[in-house]
Order: sequence, then structure tokens, then C-alpha cells
Amino acid sequence: MRLDSFLKVSRLVPRRTVAQHLCEAGAVLVNGLSAKSSRPVRPGDTLTLHLRRRRLVVRVLAVPETKSVTAPATLYERLSEELLAEDPLMPVKDVP
Repeated sequence: MRLDSFLKVSRLVPRRTVAQHLCEAGAVLVNGLSAKSSRPVRPGDTLTLHLRRRRLVVRVLAVPETKSVTAPATLYERLSEELLAEDPLMPVKDVP
């Protein structure tokens, strides 16, 4: 299953287009490497998501066969969640 589809099905992000934008911005890492939205996801992969001022790290436990699941929380294990002081993807504006 594609990375963007997995993020949507697992409900880590609300929509597939949001997942695609996060991947394009470099906000999604798979096993420590920046990943495109079309990258396949496999059980055992570690996903790091930078969501606004939050860093979420999960391990993929299962990849569903279909695009709808009844218990999305069983697809991944949350390893860590960290609040950040700043959004790492937002450019710093110079204040005069």
C-alpha cells in the first residue's frame, strides 16, 4: 500500500491529499529517510511525522488489504510523541 493511502486509512492524517502535501514538504520520514507519497509501506517500517508543532513516531504493524478498516489503531504502534517549540518546516521570518 502507498504511504499516503496508509496514512489516510490509519487515520494518522485526515485526507490523502494532506498526506501527499506532508510527503512533498519532507514532513514524513520512513525508517529515517524522507519519503515520497508513492513509497510502499511494509510491516516493521518506522514512520516519523512532523505535524505542526508535534513529532509523532509510529511502527507499522500491519498493512490492510482494502482502503477501509474498522480498527485503524491496530495498524500501527505509537512509539513516541513529542511537542516541539517551533514547527521545523516553517521558515523563520526575520523581524525588523
